[in-house]
Amino acid sequence: MTTANGKATRIDLLSWSTVQMRTFHLTWLAFFICFFGWFSHAPLLPATIGPDLGLTKSQMITAFIASVGVTIFARLFVGYLCDRIGPRRSYVGLLIFGAVVVAGSSFVNSWETYLFSRLCIGVIGASFVITQYHTSVMFAPNVVGIANATTAGWGNLGGGVTQAAMPMVAAAMLAFGFAESDLSKWRAAMFVPATAMLIIAFLYWRFTTDCPKGNYHELPEMKPIARNSGGAFLEACKDYRVWVLCMIYAGCFGMELFVNGRAAAYYQGRFELGETTAGVIASLFGLMNIFARSLGGWLGDRFASAGGLTGRVRWLVLIMMAEGVALMIFSRMDVLSPAIIAMIVFSLCVQMAEGATYSVVPFVNPKALGAVAGIVGAGGNLGAVMYAQFLLRSGYALQDCFLYFGVFVMVVGAVGTTVRFSSETEAQAKADFQAGLAAKAG
Repeated sequence: MTTANGKATRIDLLSWSTVQMRTFHLTWLAFFICFFGWFSHAPLLPATIGPDLGLTKSQMITAFIASVGVTIFARLFVGYLCDRIGPRRSYVGLLIFGAVVVAGSSFVNSWETYLFSRLCIGVIGASFVITQYHTSVMFAPNVVGIANATTAGWGNLGGGVTQAAMPMVAAAMLAFGFAESDLSKWRAAMFVPATAMLIIAFLYWRFTTDCPKGNYHELPEMKPIARNSGGAFLEACKDYRVWVLCMIYAGCFGMELFVNGRAAAYYQGRFELGETTAGVIASLFGLMNIFARSLGGWLGDRFASAGGLTGRVRWLVLIMMAEGVALMIFSRMDVLSPAIIAMIVFSLCVQMAEGATYSVVPFVNPKALGAVAGIVGAGGNLGAVMYAQFLLRSGYALQDCFLYFGVFVMVVGAVGTTVRFSSETEAQAKADFQAGLAAKAG
């Protein structure tokens, strides 16, 4: 069932017949493969890429900072681009660009070319903004929280899967003769995610539209919005709630990015594990996205049913507090098995917090959705850069950094209590929510 403006009021996971569900599945698939390519270097860096290029530990951390740092600016630009030309063309262009730069990374031969390559690869992290934008315009308020959370969560799986898969892909390249040596096997492996990006780009162009009614450039009513996209961005920048949510997203998704980039090396160093074993364990952190982020978004919708937009914010604050506590507990684990269990609990909280954040985002300023989604999304990358810089410059062990980061997460979670909505916005959101439920029931 759909509302009057064509937004879907429920999620039929097995359906491909409607543009809303085709968009649902293709957004998470696109984000998955972008995330896979974005972090494809991480599990291979300590034992394969680093030695092959002669990189120091400091250079490896700097490469990570470059890869997630450039995404800050890419997400801001892509948010503007979604308002300007629509999510369909934005995503296809980004996927094609990603395929070129990920495949191109296999040809680097020095620290300077490697750093430039990682900067280019970091741009594809902006895919998250398009995913959240596209599902927000396709689904009604009664399910937009879980729709956003599920597409982002299943997309984030790419960051976990790549931890386990890329060492195996690289080994397979060597076994089948596509690589000359054990240290160069990573080069051939990069063509796997690049090829997948091109396939998804074709499917995205073929089977999606910008919104339920069609593509923006074909709809007269969307042309004024496109023309005013610059003004919408400035309007979003003036809203304090956007920056609060940006900080919160630094505390949850920023932490996920940082852990995805350092988890394999953390287990290799602290528990003296091999590359493949450490990669499999590290992948568990990302694999919680199968359901955890969806659960966070679903609970955001449920809190909204009882408490409106304020209920969504209360749930967000609560889960951020839980995330901070879980991270501090994980930082104190010195034995492998308890460390894995603590990491999984921490991962569940992180990803539920991400889902909770983007159950709030669509309601902050619907007329500047791309700008709001871009700024908040950029906060995640900003957080990851901050954490990596702290690790690089403080001299603290990673486990001690995790302890301090847990305190930071709790502080920004508490700041979330300042997010407020006007009585008119609350009333409109409640009416839209009820309309979505009525359309679903009918």
